[in-house]
Amino acid sequence: MASIARAVEDAGADALSLINTAIGMSIDINTRRPRIANVTGGLSGPAIKPIAVRCVYQAFRAVKIPLIGIGGIATAEDALEFIIAGAVAVQVGTANFYDPGASMKIVDGLAEYCRQNGLKNIASLAGSVIINN
Repeated sequence: MASIARAVEDAGADALSLINTAIGMSIDINTRRPRIANVTGGLSGPAIKPIAVRCVYQAFRAVKIPLIGIGGIATAEDALEFIIAGAVAVQVGTANFYDPGASMKIVDGLAEYCRQNGLKNIASLAGSVIINN
């Protein structure tokens, strides 16, 4: 991920979005045929969040451009993981389908986290993950 992020930055990108979906596949064991008409398809939502957080973390360590975290964000806690990993913003997708108020709940949760932790704004958390070596 780091080398790809650096290449994108070197090519002149102003920001980097990480990630949207991962390619997945499912097979019906009775028919032995793919369950998806196109054989493979996008896996999104909570299932990809750990992969997406890792991508943000690795890119943050490699580039200086802003990162936008995407993938499985449904709660303020999810958004905070991405921000602490290095994202300066997040995008909410799948959660909006099953909870149209998800984005506003996340915004309210981020504000509450800032209040509870004495933060003036959420930006101070970007890239603040603590890794013990």
